[in-house]
Amino acid sequence: MSGSADGPGALEPLLRAALAALAEGAARRGGPVPALEPGELAARVTGEYAAARGAAALPRLTSLLAYGSADPADPLCAAHLHCPPLAVAVAADLAVSALNPSQDSWDQAPAATTLETLLLAELAGLVGYGEEAAGVLTSGGTESNLMGLMLARDRVLGRASGRQVEVEGVPRHGPRPRVLTSAAAHFSVQRAAALLGLGEDAVVAVGIDHAQRMDPGALAAALRRCADAGELPVAVVATAGTTDTGTVDPLPECARLATEYGAWFHVDAAYGGGALLSDRLAPLLDGVGLADSVSLDWHKLGWQPVAAGVFLVRRAETYASLARRAVYLNPGDDEEAGYPSLLGLSLRTTRRADGFSIAVTLRTLGREGLGRMVDACHDLALAGAAAVRAHPRLELHADPVLTAFLFRYVPRGQSDPGRADRINTALRRRLLREGRAVVGRTELPGEGPGRVRLKLTLLNPHATPFDVERLLNAVADAGLAEERAEERAGELADERAGRRAEEDSP
Repeated sequence: MSGSADGPGALEPLLRAALAALAEGAARRGGPVPALEPGELAARVTGEYAAARGAAALPRLTSLLAYGSADPADPLCAAHLHCPPLAVAVAADLAVSALNPSQDSWDQAPAATTLETLLLAELAGLVGYGEEAAGVLTSGGTESNLMGLMLARDRVLGRASGRQVEVEGVPRHGPRPRVLTSAAAHFSVQRAAALLGLGEDAVVAVGIDHAQRMDPGALAAALRRCADAGELPVAVVATAGTTDTGTVDPLPECARLATEYGAWFHVDAAYGGGALLSDRLAPLLDGVGLADSVSLDWHKLGWQPVAAGVFLVRRAETYASLARRAVYLNPGDDEEAGYPSLLGLSLRTTRRADGFSIAVTLRTLGREGLGRMVDACHDLALAGAAAVRAHPRLELHADPVLTAFLFRYVPRGQSDPGRADRINTALRRRLLREGRAVVGRTELPGEGPGRVRLKLTLLNPHATPFDVERLLNAVADAGLAEERAEERAGELADERAGRRAEEDSP
C-alpha cells in the first residue's frame, strides 16, 4: 500500500521503473505524437495490453502510454487547452494519489479540508471577491458552468415562481426561462441547460464581433426581447477566454445588463482566468469580481495535472440550494463540535484533493512566477501571429488576445473556399499521421464553405518563437503536400477517364 509509513519504500522502485519507462516511451515516439494512423495505434495498444503481465505490466504499459501520447511539453503540440503540467505540481499530485484523501468528510481528509478552504479564499481574492465568497474544486469548466447555472436556476427561477426549485422542480407554467450567452460560448452552457431541465432551447445565442467577443448592444437587445415576450432571463453567461480565440466578453457591461434584468451573472473564465496571474493581462478581466459565480481552470493557464477546476460564488449564501446533510458523512453534531465538511459545496461525493497541487504550485512559484509563465505564452502567441502575417501562404484571422490564435493555409492560385477548407482539414491530419505536429481545427461562425481555420493554443512557456515558426512552416509544407496530392489525384482521374473513353470508342 502507498500511504502508510512504509508506503514510500513500496513506491520507490515502482516510481523508478515508471520514470524510466516514461523516458523510453517518449524517446521512441520522438515527436509530439506517434507517427501512426489511429487504427495502427489501436492495434499496437491492444497487443501490448494483452501481453502485459505481472511485474512487467507497469513499465511496459507506461512506456506504451508515453509512446502513444500527444505530448503537450513538445513545442509542436499546440492544438488544445492541454497544458504541460509543472513537475512540482505532478509531484504534489503523486502525494495526493499515495494518500488518497477524499474531500467529502473531514475524517477522510483532515489537512486537505483546511488546505482547500485556504486555497479557495486566496483564489477568491484573486478574482476580486471578499470574505463572504465560497467555492469548491471541480473537474473543470463543464462542471463549474453546470453549478453556476444550477444556482442561477434555483435563485432566479425560485424567486420568480415562489417555489423551491431544487426540491419541487422546474415550474411547468409561468414565464419561459432563458439563458443568454454569446454565440462563441462553450458548448457546456447548452449541456447544463439540458441537464437542469431548462432545455437547450432556453439558451439564447447573442451576436459576436469578428474576434468572437459578445456584442453588448446585441445582449441588451436580446434581453429586451425576452422582457417584451414575457420570458425570464435566468442568467447571463459571459466568457473570459473563448476556446478558439481567447476573446474576453465585455464583463462590466454584461454585469450591468444582468443586474438591470434581474439575471444571475456567471463568468466562464476557465481559460482566461489565468490572465489574473499576469499584471499585463489581468486588466482584460476587469469586472470579473462583479459576477455572481465564476469558473476557473488551473489545468489550462495554471500548468496543473487534470483535473484542477475551480467554482466560486461571490456570496456564500447563494450556495444554499446545494447544501446537503448525510448523517454518515457530515452529521450536524460533528460540525457543531468543530469538524467542518465540504460536502454541501460540491455536486460530487467522493472527491479527490485536487486543490493540493494548486496550493503547492502557488506557494512554490507565487503569482509573480506564474504570471511570468502566462506572459511568456502570450509573447509566443504574438510572435506566432507576426510569423503568420509574414508567411506568403498563411492568413491570420485576428490578433491574439491571450495565447491562442486562428489562421489558415491559403492554396496557390485559387480562391475556391471549399478547396481551402479541404486542404486545411487534410493537412492537419497529414501532420498527425506523420507524427510531425498537433494543430487545432475549428470553424468560424456562419454558413457555407470557407470557414475552416487552424488553431494554435500556446501553453508551453519554455517554447520559443523559433519553435512556433517551425510549427507554422510544417503547416505550410503539409498544405503544399496536400495540394500536390490533390492535383495528382485529379491527373490520375483524368488519365483513367481518357483510357475509358478510348476503350469505349468504336
